[in-house]
Amino acid sequence: MVLLDRIRVGDPAAREQLLARYLPILRAWAHGRLPINARGFADTDDVVQVTLLRALRRLDKFEYRHEGAFLSYLRQGALNTMRQEIRRARRRPTGELDDDIADDSVSVVERAIGHEALERYEAELIRLSPDQREAVILRLEFGLGYAEIAEAVGRPSPNAARMQVVRALAQLAQALGDD
Repeated sequence: MVLLDRIRVGDPAAREQLLARYLPILRAWAHGRLPINARGFADTDDVVQVTLLRALRRLDKFEYRHEGAFLSYLRQGALNTMRQEIRRARRRPTGELDDDIADDSVSVVERAIGHEALERYEAELIRLSPDQREAVILRLEFGLGYAEIAEAVGRPSPNAARMQVVRALAQLAQALGDD
């Protein structure tokens, strides 16, 4: 990617272009993913900004294959930052609870089942080939169309990208079983 190469040699305009390109995409993906109890000191925008700044500082360690690879790299960075915020929130002391306040949140069991399913999805996603994983992430998590996916992962056509996503999803579905 020309933009990444320009940033690596110190071009500040390229850095701004990269931030302008990926900030809204990553913000839309991260919206609502940080649990409410972890939003005390950090919100979604903070997570996105920290992720982008860390990615830019570690750009020399990033191995570019195609544009979809960088978006997957940012996604993993955002997930890591969110996990860090969740751990930080767990260490934070909580105030006294008022017994008169009704709890409208999801039950512990519902939360555990949702969390367990997400962990299984992440575990199975890692077992896909890097190209399949990127295609699935771009489609399901970032909502890109097949033409955009084809361009991002280097497929010859939108239909080829669609088939790659379908095959990867079939593999994921088989691995996840009835979930």
